[in-house]
Amino acid sequence: MKHVVQLERTGCGIAAVAAIAGVSYRQAQRTAHQLGIYATDRRLWSETTYVRRLLRNYRLCPASTEQPFVSWSSLPDLALLAIKWHREKGQPCWHWVVFVRDSEGERVLDSKGSLKCHARRDFGRMKPKWYMAVAKKR
Repeated sequence: MKHVVQLERTGCGIAAVAAIAGVSYRQAQRTAHQLGIYATDRRLWSETTYVRRLLRNYRLCPASTEQPFVSWSSLPDLALLAIKWHREKGQPCWHWVVFVRDSEGERVLDSKGSLKCHARRDFGRMKPKWYMAVAKKR
């Protein structure tokens, strides 16, 4: 799985789905717009509904509920993580990233444009609040 860089300041959810689906940011952005999902909408980074809808559009299966983060080793092989969790005006907000465990090992794909390396292994620096497992439909 390859990382996708977000092309909008608040497009981490779209970029995370693009990485899992194996499409470009622009392609995922077009699909999101067709579904009424825009990076500027706060619900994209403060609710899970839009990301779930976009995942399902790509025939991906998000778990029905989020699970509290306990440890890196307890994560499923593919998950969306909520990091940088905080409140703005009383509303929860976070940054979406992708956790993947495969033949290349464990890593977090972070779409933030200013990063020098988007495949992160600095697990001690990231503080996930919760995760959502993702499966591919067969």
